[in-house]
Amino acid sequence: MVRNPLGLLAGGGDVPLRVAQAARAAGRPVAVVALAGWSDQDWQDVPVLRERVGAAGSILGFLREHGCRQIVLTGRAQRPGFLSLRPDAVGARLLAKIGRAYFAGDDGLLRAVARVLEEEGFEILPAQSLLRDILPQAGLLTAAGPDEAARADIARAVAVVRALGAVDVGQGAVVQQGLVLGVEAIEGTDALLARCAGLRREGPGGVLVKLVKPGQDRRLDLPTLGPETVRGAVAAGLAGIAFEAGGTILVDRAATVAAAEAAGLFLLALRPEEFEERTP
Repeated sequence: MVRNPLGLLAGGGDVPLRVAQAARAAGRPVAVVALAGWSDQDWQDVPVLRERVGAAGSILGFLREHGCRQIVLTGRAQRPGFLSLRPDAVGARLLAKIGRAYFAGDDGLLRAVARVLEEEGFEILPAQSLLRDILPQAGLLTAAGPDEAARADIARAVAVVRALGAVDVGQGAVVQQGLVLGVEAIEGTDALLARCAGLRREGPGGVLVKLVKPGQDRRLDLPTLGPETVRGAVAAGLAGIAFEAGGTILVDRAATVAAAEAAGLFLLALRPEEFEERTP
């Protein structure tokens, strides 16, 4: 078993903490780069560098100093504006290698970042390689399930999200009664749900669908759901949430399912190919 320290580039949320805990439970040391403006965890008993994303020289130096050859990029984050990066000398060199990919979609940018990190001698590991139970397989996770109207909305949303993903825009959409209330772009799922709360129609609630982008690098930025997503779905008046089986990170499964059960929402891990676009 590999015992070299694991490097963790941590954004916000619980997943980075869980990755660190899993690595340490397996006897592997962890060194954490807590990315400023994103990482909101209380890191204890591990070496931590709190640094802005543009300070690549400091970040890479810290990882090398601690003997990290493998790294995990995980946690909630939003792409910084180009002018706000303020790269150091190493950051400027790496940014030149990333090139126009900085202005591509998230998957295109993250692929370029991963390639550059690999050229610097690091191996990128997916969070799910340490958290093997974090990607639910196909099936219904709640007592409530989608009715025919909800299944039709899911099929519509699958088609929409696949189209979005094909051009590297987003991973989610909200559909109610066949109407697309909103699609996810740079704002993220929580903001999408908040926006859709004011757009809901009378009658049966809609659905949120989250999918992996076609051809997406599954080491990076998988769709993620958790208790906060359920709370946003409740506030938006949705009937349930459907997400790609084996490709969506479910943060704190017990708490997420419990929140959905309490609200009467369904949680469905699906295979997108089983839902075809339906026409009236």
